[in-house]
Amino acid sequence: METPWFAKRPVSDVRPGDHGWLAYSGPEERDRVIGPFLREGLLTGEKVVYVTDVPAERLPGLGPEAGDEIDIAAAVRKRGLLVVSRDACRDRGGAFAPAMMLDTIAREVEEAFGQGFRAVRITTDYSPLLREAGSDLGRMLGCEHRVGDTVSPSTMAMAICQIDRRACPPDQLNALRDTHEVLVEVNPEFDDGVLKIVRTFEPAGLRIEGELDAARHTVLAETLMRVGAQRGSVHLDLSRLGFIDLGGLNLLARHAVRLPADGSLVLDHLRPNVENLITTVGWHRLPGIARGAGRGLPETEDFA
Repeated sequence: METPWFAKRPVSDVRPGDHGWLAYSGPEERDRVIGPFLREGLLTGEKVVYVTDVPAERLPGLGPEAGDEIDIAAAVRKRGLLVVSRDACRDRGGAFAPAMMLDTIAREVEEAFGQGFRAVRITTDYSPLLREAGSDLGRMLGCEHRVGDTVSPSTMAMAICQIDRRACPPDQLNALRDTHEVLVEVNPEFDDGVLKIVRTFEPAGLRIEGELDAARHTVLAETLMRVGAQRGSVHLDLSRLGFIDLGGLNLLARHAVRLPADGSLVLDHLRPNVENLITTVGWHRLPGIARGAGRGLPETEDFA
């Protein structure tokens, strides 16, 4: 079977024509992706269409708790924010009717330019629909293909389809994912073209990519402190870390010994060169550092 091709993109890099996919592990991950998607649209003169039963003032990642100064009520009045009830996307028998939702999306995309909007952002969470008794995966797959057919050729529309990873079995989750070409993730905590630090949620921690040298120790230390303050153990995905200096290893060791007694710094997916360096200096024996799962990319493979 041919492996699907995906582009992984931070949410702020989603652009018109993208039919994006977000399989989230919990509310924090969802809010940190969907919040910026909505917020950036509302702040830049784009139209936001959200199919949900949640009222506008309670949409994920928006509101005072997110530090927003967006006037949500004004956005609704001006039709910059349109919340479409799922009840409007059901047939007379109460079943989800993809065609009804797609008609609404197509109409809003068609009308947006005449209303003065430069683009349309569309999102919905399929989790409640998949949890309904008798959910039809084939119907959902057909819906996703039709959303892609509407969005992908467009110069105005972009979409993120959300789903809670726990809403369906892994094989169904993969089938739904494969109807998309863009996998959307949180914006990086830091990215200067040399080092990139991205929050991860399952397991909780950070993905560190690129090269960690002396000029970037401080930003990693500060990010580790923020993440570690919220939980005991912290996982570091090092599959795309191509270089770390001794100072960087010392930084990880210092952070590990400061963790609570029941916590640890778990190093996942180590690349051979990084693992060899850790083994050589012996820091893998320190309390608080644990060897995690998997192996990273081969040293000869590009990690950029």
